[in-house]
Amino acid sequence: MRRREFITLLGGAAVTWPLAAPAQQPDRLRRIGVLMGLTESDPEGPPRLAIFKQELQKLGWTEGRNLQIEYRWAAGDADRTRTLAAELAGTMPDVLVAHLTVATEALMQETRTIPIIFAVVADPVGSGLVGSLARPGGHVTGFPNFVPSLGAKWVEMLKEISPRLKRVAILFIQKRLQARDHFTHDRYKRPRRP
Repeated sequence: MRRREFITLLGGAAVTWPLAAPAQQPDRLRRIGVLMGLTESDPEGPPRLAIFKQELQKLGWTEGRNLQIEYRWAAGDADRTRTLAAELAGTMPDVLVAHLTVATEALMQETRTIPIIFAVVADPVGSGLVGSLARPGGHVTGFPNFVPSLGAKWVEMLKEISPRLKRVAILFIQKRLQARDHFTHDRYKRPRRP
């Protein structure tokens, strides 16, 4: 199986997209490096990884048989994330999986050749991780946790829940201000008075 096909299959498994045909068995052990932005004890981490491994198994990839997965847990610490990214990229896996924007950025700093698949990234285009979602380009691709059109939908849902809603406050991380574009759709902007 060629590397590109392996990466395509891995990307599908990363978001639990079922595929009808299982993957061909590789001639050699494939290696995946996973950099999680959480602590290992965070209740969100193990279920995400369990689903990830289940979907890989459905595609014919079984850890210990034809697949080796190395995990690193950054615990939300930026310095630790950079250190672990360097360590993980240094193991030269076939593909890297990044959880959160900071992990993706750290891995991108460490390699320009190992494919990186990201998940749970708020704005991969605005963050400069990819050129576009349709054609990411380079060695990085993945799945955002939401797309810009959803921000407007969330505001619409709030208005349905509370029809008398007049104002909505949203907090943003200063470094990620591009995410505010998800909520500043033209139809929600206050009209300017002459």
